[in-house]
Amino acid sequence: AMHAQDPVQWQEWGQAAQQAAAQEDKLLFVSSGYFSCHWCHVMQRESFSDPEIAAILNKHFIPVKVDRELDPALDSKLISFVERTRGYAGWPLNVFITPDGYPLYGLVYMPPQDFKTMLLKLTTEWQQRRTELKQLAAQATNELATPQISNSHSLPANLGEEYTKYLLAHTFDLADELQGGFGQQNKFPMVPQLQVLLAEYQRNKFERLGDFLQTTLDHMASQGLNDQLGGGFYRYAVDPAWQIPHFEKMLYDNAQLAGLYLQAAAVFNEPHFQTIAFQTLDFMLHELATSTGGLAASLSAVDEQGVEGGYYLWRDAELAKVLSQDELAVVKKIWGIAGVPELEAGHHFRQVMTPKDAAKALNISLSRLQSEFDSAQKKLRQVRSQRRLPKDDKTIAAWNGLALSALAQAMTNPAGEKYRPAATRLRDYLVKALWDGQQLHRVMTKQGSIGRAGLEDYAYVSQGLLDWAEVSGRQQDRDLAYAMIKQAWRLFYGKQGWQRTETMWLRYGVGETVLADGVMPAPSAVLIASSLRFNDESLAQQAVRALNVGDSEISVEPFWNATQIGVIRGYQETKTSTSLIGSESSTSKVN
Repeated sequence: AMHAQDPVQWQEWGQAAQQAAAQEDKLLFVSSGYFSCHWCHVMQRESFSDPEIAAILNKHFIPVKVDRELDPALDSKLISFVERTRGYAGWPLNVFITPDGYPLYGLVYMPPQDFKTMLLKLTTEWQQRRTELKQLAAQATNELATPQISNSHSLPANLGEEYTKYLLAHTFDLADELQGGFGQQNKFPMVPQLQVLLAEYQRNKFERLGDFLQTTLDHMASQGLNDQLGGGFYRYAVDPAWQIPHFEKMLYDNAQLAGLYLQAAAVFNEPHFQTIAFQTLDFMLHELATSTGGLAASLSAVDEQGVEGGYYLWRDAELAKVLSQDELAVVKKIWGIAGVPELEAGHHFRQVMTPKDAAKALNISLSRLQSEFDSAQKKLRQVRSQRRLPKDDKTIAAWNGLALSALAQAMTNPAGEKYRPAATRLRDYLVKALWDGQQLHRVMTKQGSIGRAGLEDYAYVSQGLLDWAEVSGRQQDRDLAYAMIKQAWRLFYGKQGWQRTETMWLRYGVGETVLADGVMPAPSAVLIASSLRFNDESLAQQAVRALNVGDSEISVEPFWNATQIGVIRGYQETKTSTSLIGSESSTSKVN
C-alpha cells in the first residue's frame, strides 16, 4: 500500500511475475521491506518515486514488491543470499533473480544516482552475457550443502553441555561487558540468545555471565532502547551505548522482551525487571491493540510529518511550556536533558540518574521528587497523545503467538493475574480468526486474510497456546496446539530438512539442516521444544531426530544457534533427572 502510487510497475511475488520473467527473459527485481522501516521509506521517496529510475525498472526488469512480514520465508532466503554475497544485509532488501529462480545479485539501500548507475550497468551485462550469468547464478546455488537427515532417536551423551561451552565462549567473544549487549556498533536486543544464557546462568550461577546479563538488561531498560515515557522497546540502538534508537516499535520485539524481563526477574529475584516486563506488556495492549482482539504489527519510526523519531522527541521550549519549573528540574536530572539536543528534532529521554540520586542532587526529599516526576510524566504523556504516529495494524499470527506466550508467562506470577482478560481475548482471536479449523492464516487485515502461514506461525502460535493452556487449564487449547504441531511437522519437515514455507519457487537453499536464530528464535527449535512437552513417543522421536543433526553449523556458529542448543540442553537435563537416560549414554556421534 505504501508503494501504490510509485511509477514503478510493481507486481506481487507469485506465478504471474515468474511467468513474465520467463517469457520476456528478464531479471526479476525483488524488493523486500516493511512499513515501519526508516530506510524503506527513504528509498521509496528517493528512487522508487523517481520517473527515470522507474522507467529503467519497468523496461528492463520485472519489478516485484514484497512485504517481508507477509512472506518471511522468501525474505529469509533473500537475506541469506545477500549476507553470503555481501557480508551484511538489511532492509530495504533488493535482489535480482534470474527467470529460472536463481538469485544473481543483491543490495540494500543505495542512493538514487548510484542505484540508477547500477541498474544501467546490470542491464548492459544481462543483454551481453545473460547465458553466462544464468549459469553462474545456478552454479552458486547448487553448491549449497545437501541438508542432513538423521534416523537416530538418541543424542550423544553431554551434547548439550558441550554445545553450551561453545556458546559461552562465542558469547564472550561478542559481548560488550562494559555497556551490555553484543558488538561495538549497532546494538540489538538479541532476545533468543539472552533467554538461553539466562537459563544457563540459573543452572550454574557463573558470576561473569550473571554480571554481563544484568548489565545488558539494565542498559536496555534504562537507556535509549526503551521508551522511558510510554513504555515499549524500539527495534535497536544505532550506537554501542544504547543511547539513540532506531525508532520503530515491533510487536515481536516487545513480546519477547516482556518474556525476557519476566524470566530475569525470577532468575535474579529482581522486582525492577518485573516492572519493566509489565510496562512492556501494558504498552503492547494499549498501543498495539486492534478492534478485532489481535495485536498490530508495528509503529512507524517516522511520524506523520515524516520526521524520524519525531513522535518521541522534545524541544527545550516545549518542555518549558508543558512543565512547571520544579517538574522540569526533576526531569532534566533523571533523564539527563542538558545542552543542545543530540537529535535535530529534539531530546530523547533516557535515565542517567536514579530518583534517589536525583533527589540528593536537587536537595529535596525522595517523596517530593517522585511526586514531581509522576506529575511531569503525566503531562508529557498527555501532550504526546495528541501527536500522530502511523501504525501498521495488520495482525500477524506468529507475532501474536509470541504475545500470548508473554501474557501467559506473566500470569504465572500472582501480580500478573491482571493480564488474564487480555490473554483470553488474544487466545480467542488466534483460535477464531487466524485458525479456520484446518490451517492457520498468516496475516489478517480489515480486508481479510493475506498470505500463507509458514513454519514460524505454526511454531509460535502452538507454543503460545501451550503456554496459555498451562495457566488456564484449558485442555481444548492443548489439544489444538498438538494438532498444529503435528501439521507443522508434516508441512515443513521432510527429506529436504526444514522448509519455512510449503512451496518456494526461489531455487536457493530449498531445505535446511538447522534453522538459525534471527530476531526471533529459530522456529524449528521452538517446534521441537513444544513437541517434547507432550507424552507422545512418536512425536518425541521425531523431535530428537531433528536435534541429532547440524553439528558443523552449531559448533561453528553456536551464538546463532542458541535456541537449538538450549533445547538440547534442556532435553538431556530432563532425561537425566528422570533417570530415563537410555541410549543417551552411548558414544554415538552426531550425524
